Amino acid sequence: MSHYSLDARNSLCPMPVIKTQNRVNELSAGDTLEVSCTDPGALNDIPAWCRINGHEILQAIEQKDEVVITIRVGSN
Repeated sequence: MSHYSLDARNSLCPMPVIKTQNRVNELSAGDTLEVSCTDPGALNDIPAWCRINGHEILQAIEQKDEVVITIRVGSN
């Protein structure tokens, strides 16, 4: 299991979700991905995408003008 980061800052909806999906597709089950976004909608959109696709949200926080979401990749 490895930890990865994705910089999706300065991307507007739906790009943070698309970038997250593309990166997750390159990872293995159990890996974690920390996604940094400036689009506040990502705080809802990425967790919803994760629920649909079998991934787990480990943490979702809002810091100033940035959203940081940590995902554990599922086996789907």
